[in-house]
Amino acid sequence: MSEIKIPELAESITEGTIAEWLVKEGDKVEKGDPVVELETDKVNVEVNSEYSGVITEIIQVEGEDVEVGDVIAKIDENAEAGSITQAESKPTEDKEEEKVDQQSESPKQEQPKQEDTKEQKETGVAGVIASPAARKRARELNIDLSKISPRDPLGRIRPEDVEEAAKNADKPQKQLVKQEEKSAEKTEFSKPVERVKMSRRRQTIAKRLVEVQHEAAMLTTFNEVDLTNVMKLRSERKEKFIEKHGVKLGFMSFFTKAVVGALKDFPLLNAEIQGNELIIKKFYDIGIAVSTEDGLVVPVVRDADRLDFAGVEKEIKDLSLKARDKKLEMSDLQGGTFTITNGGTFGSMLSTPILNAPQVGILGMHNIQKRAVVMPDDSIEVRPMMYLALSYDHRIVDGKEAVQFLVRVKQLLEDPYDLLLEG
Repeated sequence: MSEIKIPELAESITEGTIAEWLVKEGDKVEKGDPVVELETDKVNVEVNSEYSGVITEIIQVEGEDVEVGDVIAKIDENAEAGSITQAESKPTEDKEEEKVDQQSESPKQEQPKQEDTKEQKETGVAGVIASPAARKRARELNIDLSKISPRDPLGRIRPEDVEEAAKNADKPQKQLVKQEEKSAEKTEFSKPVERVKMSRRRQTIAKRLVEVQHEAAMLTTFNEVDLTNVMKLRSERKEKFIEKHGVKLGFMSFFTKAVVGALKDFPLLNAEIQGNELIIKKFYDIGIAVSTEDGLVVPVVRDADRLDFAGVEKEIKDLSLKARDKKLEMSDLQGGTFTITNGGTFGSMLSTPILNAPQVGILGMHNIQKRAVVMPDDSIEVRPMMYLALSYDHRIVDGKEAVQFLVRVKQLLEDPYDLLLEG
């Protein structure tokens, strides 16, 4: 009998929640087959079986929190699918009762052979095969031998099995104490409510957003951009762009390229703080916030400065599809240097985005609204306008740099032809 354990996932991930079992007890699996989907702080990952065999026991059910190294299931490498019979799946107590009934019905008992004496001593009256040392240790630890799964292929329980069972017995008790402590903090309501457990990802998002607000000196500055020329350029090039590149020319590529251009002029917004040092990054990995059913994720467009508009659009499309289908990998989410978030897709008029630590800058896009604008010649025209918000860490970015950064983004977007050619 072998054990399926939670493997090392990533450097920053040590625990997760069982999201969905992909197999059930009695199923045959091959080595490398996915057996369970695990929800972590950032992405859902599949845990693969390290053995070929039949799943004999699922230990951790869906919704349970687990850590790296925890045993979540057991697998018999010598069994075949369907070989777990109803008799084998009965609780130990039922099996013992069957043995007693069979013994009482038997008119005569054969005299035990001399070579069976040791096994009888190990078996005892409970019908459990255990060494005397294991029985002694079980009495000391108050462990029920009938509830221990031995590692010995012959089914004998040894002292080390008892010790392992004692450790596992402590874990549920600790979890129960924690649950009792949490339940004591709950507010009771006199009117109907519904309690829904927060997903691990939502808990992590909540925790980190609060941490950012406590640790960073966050400030937000605003501006507005006239998107007339961007919309005109998209209208002129959209058909040829799709024919040539197989992807639409959207707004995000313009904003991504404008942000990269502004970051080159104001490099402190592409930095982070480590202790008493500033790490000013000479690469441009731009995070694009994507809303999913499980919460906000920020996949990263790598080396955005080296991609043309089509390359940026393809990357964003691929990452968005992976996010929607829950197929993002850890490598898709790590190492961003600056983030863009678009609340305008949901109709947001204005907001103050929260930093994506350890980054020190995030640009918020908003809804495009037609507004009356006074032109340089004092005429009034209806223009498609968008409010922009830049949140930044005031510990290393001064207000002057932040305002100038946002003005540079505005300039690049209002005259996008050079941006498109240069990109």
